[in-house]
Amino acid sequence: MQKLLTLIAAAGLAVASVTATAQASIPFFGKSDEVPTLAPMLEEVTPAVVNISVKGKREVRQRLPDALRFFFGPNAPREQVRERPFQGLGSGVIIDAEKGYVVTNNHVIDDATEILVTLKDGREFDAEVIGTDERSDIALIKIKNGENLTDIELGKSSDLRVGDFVVAIGNPFGLGQTVTSGIVSALGRSGLGIEELENFIQTDAAINSGNSGGALVTLDGKLIGINTAILGPNGGNIGIGFAIPSDMMNNLVMQLIEFGEVRRGVLGIRGHDLTHDIAKALDIDASTGAFVAEAIPGGSAAEAGIKSGDVILSVNGSRIASFSELRALVSSMGQGKTISLGIVRDGEELEVDVVLGAQDVEVTASSIHPALEGATLAVSSDPAGIEITAIEEGSPAARIGLEEGDIIRGVNRQIVTSVGDLRSVIEDTAGVVALNVQRGNSSLYLVLRNPG
Repeated sequence: MQKLLTLIAAAGLAVASVTATAQASIPFFGKSDEVPTLAPMLEEVTPAVVNISVKGKREVRQRLPDALRFFFGPNAPREQVRERPFQGLGSGVIIDAEKGYVVTNNHVIDDATEILVTLKDGREFDAEVIGTDERSDIALIKIKNGENLTDIELGKSSDLRVGDFVVAIGNPFGLGQTVTSGIVSALGRSGLGIEELENFIQTDAAINSGNSGGALVTLDGKLIGINTAILGPNGGNIGIGFAIPSDMMNNLVMQLIEFGEVRRGVLGIRGHDLTHDIAKALDIDASTGAFVAEAIPGGSAAEAGIKSGDVILSVNGSRIASFSELRALVSSMGQGKTISLGIVRDGEELEVDVVLGAQDVEVTASSIHPALEGATLAVSSDPAGIEITAIEEGSPAARIGLEEGDIIRGVNRQIVTSVGDLRSVIEDTAGVVALNVQRGNSSLYLVLRNPG
């Protein structure tokens, strides 16, 4: 009981502190001008934050005891692989009410075979995966047959400053929708070992297990982050939480919608953080940035004129804190995008535009249409269309007649030149879908039917 009272007292102290210090930041609403409240903003925003529950199976590897391996002989396997069912809970944010798109963390829906989305008003909908990016821990799912949905306005995380007030909304410990408040504690956090690509907003707004995939919003109700991880001894909140910035999330999601997968841009440099010693040696009046050790010959940076010894200070006008932050920002931007780098060379500040190079990326097609499951897709430029680069034997795609090397030129007489085109046309088509396929010098139509 004493512990509970201590927690309540601490919570009351935190609220009192925010009330006392944020009079100019928190809007005054309600019956009295003397009582600040976020309730009107939350009434608008919280319907866009959903609870996500998943079911699935994961492979579990178990090492066999030496005695058992001895019994079966020298060729006995060293480990046993089994599939075990699992259930999980998390959060998500509706970013497009019309299409039913929900953004969440990849680790929330990873390996899930069933995804159930629960809205604030209690309605439940099944959902399907549109695309995922494991390296940045972002996933995009789509609510099936959703109606009367509410989405959230996207804010610019690049405008955030340390000290800005923020609100975290999610489903901690499966309790249901929960709101907590705090401030931006730090920006551009990396090197934590949480994800491969890290560029986190750090906040002291309470984030706990189940908050993953939920919203971090400003006091005017704009989405500026996707809550992802915490730093805590036992999985509980100690005031150090991390969110993926909305700018980075939006770049990734747009690619997932268009291609079904992230097509990362490539800058083509090697380097490390700008240190005090390097800044002193180069007589640079800066303490943070990315030092270019090598501009890879033939790469995007080298073609744009970036040289070894340059120091990159900003991307598209926003200062960067480290090489890791530069890497995360560039990796979230699509191939072919033009970015502006602010650099220092020989004491002179320059602006250099760089067109990001391309990585060879293939896309699996199962989220586009069930009949395409088992096909791997890649954009073809000559001739224009979607090339089938691989087919799994006996898969639905093989059964409808697709073959490796086929190029889908159109759907129902509409030309498609990207995976996004293919997805959009199929989604907008009711009933029969006719794929115009080029096979060598021949042209043929393959017919499939949209579910429902």
